[in-house]
Amino acid sequence: MTSAEGVSDLTRKLAAAGYLASEELALLCWLALSIGRPLLVEGPAGTGKTDLARALSEALSRELVRLQCYEGLDESKTLYEWDYAKQMLYTQLLRDAVAAVVAPAASLADAADRIAATEATFFSTRFLIARPVLRALTSETPVVLLVDEIDRADPQFEAFLLEVLAEGQATIPEVGTIRAKHPPLAVLTSNASRDVSDALRRRCLHAFLDYPPPSREQAILELHVPGLGKALTEQLTRFAERLRDMDLQQAPSIAEVIDWGRALLLLGATALDEELARSTLGALVKRADDRSKVEGSMRRLVEGSQTG
Repeated sequence: MTSAEGVSDLTRKLAAAGYLASEELALLCWLALSIGRPLLVEGPAGTGKTDLARALSEALSRELVRLQCYEGLDESKTLYEWDYAKQMLYTQLLRDAVAAVVAPAASLADAADRIAATEATFFSTRFLIARPVLRALTSETPVVLLVDEIDRADPQFEAFLLEVLAEGQATIPEVGTIRAKHPPLAVLTSNASRDVSDALRRRCLHAFLDYPPPSREQAILELHVPGLGKALTEQLTRFAERLRDMDLQQAPSIAEVIDWGRALLLLGATALDEELARSTLGALVKRADDRSKVEGSMRRLVEGSQTG
């Protein structure tokens, strides 16, 4: 299969999974998959970054392993934790064996040394609780690893990720280096609340997702809300485009426009007017201050959506 055929095939599979990717984005996804590079996807909230990972998982028939980032996230929440309850249970069950090991000790120091020699038994892979990164590395089949909103995590967390992204491996001090059985397709998303490090960027292919132009958003609506009608679909996308040009705290996402379309379809709407837009605005605008601004400009927004 040629590269063009591969990109075209991936584009079709993404569309079948409900994601209409641009040619450039589909190419970057195919390259990330083909050369084994992570894909860093940046852009405003609500532009489909997280959903891209979901669609890739479905298109490639791979499990999606998601790591949601937040401030204070550390290695124990992303790679592994020790199952202390299981370790304690095994200690109780094996106490006679432990006593037999310690019995010949001539001193307390000797007893401590004998117990220390058995530590590897209790700090082995059987007592590991795999968190998302370790699950992705040890999966018996290839997965899509979503590191969502990497910009919310502390910069120190990025340093931990570098080994995973660059080498497809992670190190657990008591166990050693664990290499990926099947290197995951890593998709990292960022809303640019802070700038990610150059070291992380160098290890990734980069894509920027902005809100789609009306023509693409119309196609997305037609895919997800069949039966809405061409005229109303065009109105909704023009209305959403004008909302995103306003100084709102939270611009409407693509998913929210889809929800709005589904709501209007349920109401049997064929055209958008001021009353209908105002009564269903809660599907699209989620902040009180934003709602006040939009309601104050409702006539202009609705008229603009009707005329294009």
